[in-house]
Amino acid sequence: MKRIVTIQDISCVGKCSLTVALPIISAMGTEAAVLPTAVLSTHTMFTGYTFKDLTDQIAPIAEHWKKEKLGFDAIYTGYLGSFEQLDLVSSFFDDFKTEENVIFVDPVMGDNGSLYTGFTTEFARKMAELCGKADIIVPNMTEACAMTDSEYKTGPYTMDYLKDMLKKLADLGAKKAVITGASMKEGMTGVMAYDPAADDFFTYAHPMVAASYHGTGDIFASACVGALMKGKSLEQALALAASFTSRCIQVTYDSGKTQWYGVDFEAVIPELIELVNNK
Repeated sequence: MKRIVTIQDISCVGKCSLTVALPIISAMGTEAAVLPTAVLSTHTMFTGYTFKDLTDQIAPIAEHWKKEKLGFDAIYTGYLGSFEQLDLVSSFFDDFKTEENVIFVDPVMGDNGSLYTGFTTEFARKMAELCGKADIIVPNMTEACAMTDSEYKTGPYTMDYLKDMLKKLADLGAKKAVITGASMKEGMTGVMAYDPAADDFFTYAHPMVAASYHGTGDIFASACVGALMKGKSLEQALALAASFTSRCIQVTYDSGKTQWYGVDFEAVIPELIELVNNK
């Protein structure tokens, strides 16, 4: 069985980060190891949540794993909250990268043209350096623009604009670059990827659900890396993850639930298992 280690925070209540990554990866038939960077009582859409920083535990945990000679088929990072965490994760990559495994970075920093509270352009540049060590990066357009010092624009986007942005992302050093939320037509969204070694682009589009929910980027990234570990190509994994995420949003939207809490991905896991087992 393949093993993924995912490095991000855990919200004890609320559907995002590790509370999304662990069940999705496990349901796809891959072991999920975790390296939590912080513990929150709830996700940050609640008010008055507690927060325990675990930055000082990252290096000791990594050292213990090295002593135990543990290895990982994929290293998957999500939300990282400080410059120190970026440095520690960069060192983790150096220690645990092999010729066979995959470093998968979701550079969670912002959305809809704005960086999240506490993040700066300097942080985005530092995140870009971390992305340079990755095999695959999956920013949204806000994060892509922040890391490449590009002006943010709302979609739909032209093919030329997306190709130019992906080439800028590839110039950061990642082996393959992906942009999520890559809409090229009103009412549609999707993903677009670029393999600079082959100078090849890939697009996958699907109808846009008229709602936006907390944590859907984590669902997409977790399903994507899980699919890669089940032998799917990057193109297949991106299409699977986009379809699963869209379906989770649709099911939640149809239920009439509020958007701030997160999506009912658990109800769609049986469909995810069918997707990943579909040859």
